[in-house]
Amino acid sequence: MKEIREIVRAYDEAVGQGRGVALLTVVQLQGSAYRRPGARMLVDDEGRMTGAISGGCLEGDALRKALLVIAQRKPRLVTYDTSDEDDVSIGVQLGCAGVIQVLFEPIDPADTENPIELLRAIVQKQQPAALACLFSLDRNGDHPGTCYVQFADSSSMGEVQDDLGDISRGVLLHGCSFHSSPNPEPPTTELRVEFIPPPLTLVVVGAGNDAIPLVQMATVLGWDARVVDGRNTHAQAERFTSACQVLVSRPGQVLEQIRTNAQTVFVLMTHNYQYDMSMLQALLPLDIPYIGVLGPRKKLDRMLDEIREGGFSITAEMLAKVYGPVGLEIGAETSEEIALSILAEIQAVMRNKTAQSLRNKQGAIHESK
Repeated sequence: MKEIREIVRAYDEAVGQGRGVALLTVVQLQGSAYRRPGARMLVDDEGRMTGAISGGCLEGDALRKALLVIAQRKPRLVTYDTSDEDDVSIGVQLGCAGVIQVLFEPIDPADTENPIELLRAIVQKQQPAALACLFSLDRNGDHPGTCYVQFADSSSMGEVQDDLGDISRGVLLHGCSFHSSPNPEPPTTELRVEFIPPPLTLVVVGAGNDAIPLVQMATVLGWDARVVDGRNTHAQAERFTSACQVLVSRPGQVLEQIRTNAQTVFVLMTHNYQYDMSMLQALLPLDIPYIGVLGPRKKLDRMLDEIREGGFSITAEMLAKVYGPVGLEIGAETSEEIALSILAEIQAVMRNKTAQSLRNKQGAIHESK
C-alpha cells in the first residue's frame, strides 16, 4: 500500500506541473525475480521514477520505453527475460532466471477512471480491494490495462466486462489474486485480478520512549500507526511521526476511538500492569490477529490468571493470538532492536510465515501470486 500511496502522490505532483506520465506494472512472472506481479512504478516525461519493478536492473531500460509510451500515448507490453545468458544487459549478470512481463500504460488525466484514479480509490477507501488488469501476450493484441476495481463494501469503479465482477468478488472472498486467459485463442487475452488488502494498522498501547522507534519503523513500512496512553505527559503528537495518530485515553475508552479489523494489531507496552491487563481483557474477544505483550512471560501469565479469576473465560482461540513475550528471538537489547524484533514477528504472523532463515527454506523464496 505504501508504494501505491507514493505513486498517487507523485502522479498528482506531475499532473499539477503539466508532465506526462506512464504507469508500469509487473503483470506476469515465470521463474524468479526481485519483484512480484503487482509491483508498480510511475514514470513522468522528465524521467522521474516512483516505485520499482525490479531491484534496479530493469529500470534504465524501462525508463526509455516509458518515455516512448508517454509520447505515443499507446500502451505496450514488454518482456524481460533475465534468464537469457546472451543478453549482457539483463541476462547472466542478474542471476534472477525469470521472464517478467511489464505493462506500460500512458495515463490520461482527463479520464476520471484512469489507472491512477483506481489506485487513489483504493488508498482512500482503506478496505480490501480487487484490482483487474487485462492485457495481451500477443504482439498485435490489445491492452485494456488496469480497468476495474471492486471493493469489499460491494462498491466498484471502472468498466466491468463479462464476468469480471464475479471474478473480482471471488478474489475478495478468498483473499488471493487470480490469473487466467479468458481468450486463449490468438490474439490471446490475459486477466489478472490482484487482491490488495488495506494497510496494516499498528496500535501501540504505551507512549514511552521505547514506543518511538517502533512507530518510526512501522511508518517506514507503510503501516498506519496509532499510539494510545493514559498519560498526557507522554501521549504527545510531537514525540512521534507526523503520520501517527496519538490518543490520550483510559483503557475502557480506547476501543471506542479505534476501529479494529483483520488488519489491526496491538502491542501492549505501557509498563503499567493494570493498564496493560485491562487492555488485554478488552482485546481478547475481538477478531484481531495479533496482541503483543511486552515483558517477561510470568507477567503475562499473571495477567491471564487475574483475568480468569475475575470470571472472564479465555479460550484457546483467544490465547493463540497473544504473543508474549513479544517479538522474535534476535538478541534484541536496545529499544530499536526490540522494535525490529516486534515488527518482524508481526510481519511473519500476518503473512503466515515461520520466520526461519531463508537459507533453510526449501524451494522458491516467494510463493506464486
